[in-house]
Amino acid sequence: MLRIGYIKIQDDLSGDYSSRLKEEGCDVVRVEDSAAIGDAPMLEAILEFIGSDDELVVGAIEHLGAGPGAMLSVIDKLEARGASLTVLEPGFSTEGPAGEVLRAVLQALSASEPASPRRRGPARTEDILALHAQGIGPVEIARRLGVSRMTVWRKLKAMVS
Repeated sequence: MLRIGYIKIQDDLSGDYSSRLKEEGCDVVRVEDSAAIGDAPMLEAILEFIGSDDELVVGAIEHLGAGPGAMLSVIDKLEARGASLTVLEPGFSTEGPAGEVLRAVLQALSASEPASPRRRGPARTEDILALHAQGIGPVEIARRLGVSRMTVWRKLKAMVS
């Protein structure tokens, strides 16, 4: 089992959380700058890498995303890979009954979030290229642009050819 620590820098708290994550037994600690609002390439890389029975450890749940929907999305991705989440403050995990409560709360909160605007018309090739250049995967690009994954794959394939 691999324990991966993740911090999204907010103000000057990264040192505190980094030390604490190491004390908690994290094998690896990754730090991401919050300057890129909405983008979290380091977190996306962790979610693509993390394996079954591994654990993502964060200092605070806010490090996972800007709202309940984003946080729930991270938890869904972890569960799909057979991994779990532990949050140091206030101290809970997605394992067991607490995980079910967390999921229910996030689902209720995300249901009250305003719907994200969907693109109208075809996705611009420039938008796809820009996101791809940032290291964002095709599935996430499709989600962000409100288009199908096949649209993204076709445009990326056409650019490589």
